[in-house]
Order: sequence, then C-alpha cells, then structure tokens
Amino acid sequence: MKVVQAIRTALFYPLFIGQTALVAIVIGTVALISGRTRLSWGLAVYWCRSSLVLLRAITGVRTKVSGAENIPPGGCIIAAKHQSDWDVFSIFPYTGRPAYIVKKELMRIPFFGWAARSLDCIEVDRKRGAEAIPLMMAQAHAAVERGCRIVIFPEGTRKAPLAKAEYRQGIARLYAELNVPVVPVALNSGMFWGRNSLVIWPGTAEAKFLEPIEAGLSPDVFMARLKKAIETESDALILKALEQTPARPFEPAFQAKVDALRASRQNPV
Repeated sequence: MKVVQAIRTALFYPLFIGQTALVAIVIGTVALISGRTRLSWGLAVYWCRSSLVLLRAITGVRTKVSGAENIPPGGCIIAAKHQSDWDVFSIFPYTGRPAYIVKKELMRIPFFGWAARSLDCIEVDRKRGAEAIPLMMAQAHAAVERGCRIVIFPEGTRKAPLAKAEYRQGIARLYAELNVPVVPVALNSGMFWGRNSLVIWPGTAEAKFLEPIEAGLSPDVFMARLKKAIETESDALILKALEQTPARPFEPAFQAKVDALRASRQNPV
C-alpha cells in the first residue's frame, strides 16, 4: 500500500505545484496592473477547488468541512489548527472574503507575494517578534474595514497530529485589538497529508468550524477556551481518522500518543 501511495503522491505534487505556480503568476501579473479584480478572486477560488479535486482523484484524499453555520455575519477572526497545506484551501471557500495572515517570507516571493497581497493577505515578520505586532494590527484593522474575515493559524506553523500545542500570543493580541468574535477550527488533515510528507495517505480529511468565542474576554480566559476547543475537537477528528485507515503503519512514538489519548478518553480525570 505504501508503494502505491508513494507513486500516487509523486504524481500529485508536480501537478499541484505546477498549477499553483501558474495561478500565482496570472494573479500576480493582474495584481501589478489592476490590483484586486473579479478575475483574480475567481482564479483563487478555482485554485482551491481544483486542488481538492486533484488531491482526491490522484491520492484518494476526500474533503469534509462542517460547521460553517457557526461563522457569524460581519467581522470575525477564524483561528484554525494547522497540520497541512490542505488547511489553506479547504476552508477558503467558507470564509467569505478572507484575509489570511502569512509570514513575510512568502510575501516576498515574486508573483506569489503580489497575488497574496491583492487577495487581502496580511504580512507578519515573525523574526521581529513583538515588534511585528503593530504593523500586523494596522493591516488587520484595514482588512476588517474592507469587509474581510481574518484567518490565522495560532501556532504559526504546521504541526504534526498530536504534537504539543504551542499557541502564540499574536492571536490573543489580535482578539483584544479587533474586539470581534473568534471562530475556532479543528481538523485532522495531518493524518493524511503531513508536513514535508513523502506519502499522502487516502481517507477523509476533515475541518470543523466550532462555536464562536465571544469578544471581550480576558486574554488568559480567551486563550484557554480557544486551545481547549481546537485541541479537544482535533483529537476527536484524529481518532475518527484512525478508524478509516486501520492498516496504515505508524511510528511507535505516534502510536504511543494515540494509546494515551484513547486511554484519557476512556478514563477522564
């Protein structure tokens, strides 16, 4: 099975990367000439949907997204778990006019960066630490005024399933500054398409929009609620994914984490 999936993965990556580059070149070129247009937005939507089609057709990864009714009207922050590239384009169609927060390095890539900026992406320079926050806040305020919903991955990078959760303070600062609800998003995509994975495994990758956290909470209370909501539901989705691929081999360290999670669910403190 692993050999077959490795071949399917090897077929997928050139098509996915090639299409991504082509779409970025077109949107980036349009952005240099005309800024944000209906064409650029339409191409972005096409990229998301076609990437999911390629992923399913070639590697066998299906997509399920639920809970979109939990996204409130008007301005809000969408805070998602981040395990895979899948996360970016799977939730995109449900976010209205999203403004993704992305690292500075991506925004400096020719064409890709121009395309991202025309699609409301917000740049953050993680190397500057706290000094980067004021600029990010200014861009976030402007995006909300344009009618965007802010999309952020609170851990700042892709993490392996069941890895230790490490939420950065940027989400708390953003929550306090914008004074809008936050919609947590749980997912299990890393079970199928992991970070730097040489093999993409078949199954159903799921993302779930959870009940929004109201504005106005203290930073500590907010962070505790956000982390609990995302991690608890993501763990549940991971266990669900394990039922889909019972024959798939896992590293002993990961299997130990799975066993511990199952034990904690059976014997809650």
